[in-house]
Amino acid sequence: VQLQACGGGLVQPGGSLRLSCAASASPLDYYAISWFRQAPGKEREWVSCISSSDGSTYYADSVKGRFTISRDNAKSTVYLQVNSLKPEDTAVYFCAADRNVIVGQMATPNQYDYWGQGTLVTVSS
Repeated sequence: VQLQACGGGLVQPGGSLRLSCAASASPLDYYAISWFRQAPGKEREWVSCISSSDGSTYYADSVKGRFTISRDNAKSTVYLQVNSLKPEDTAVYFCAADRNVIVGQMATPNQYDYWGQGTLVTVSS
């Protein structure tokens, strides 16, 4: 499975972006897809997940209410709509996929076999 993340950029605080993760997998809903992010000098942090089975969505507390994950199976693409951005959201955002993610461990990077290359989001005035 190959993942291609894009959509990052420079945005002012309070702004929005839509990140995309295009997957070579089909059908996409066989896979749980998560977004992680990594800021300079910090560990990779889980952001959000959409499950493989019923499309349930999960969010880190730090982004809940501001970020929305969604999936377009026809386009084999997962999106992360990021709103009300803050400087602390600045990071490289990665998408990750796996068919066998345990819900209670979705925030653990080693649950995922497939990773995209990352897209940089910079929030600055």
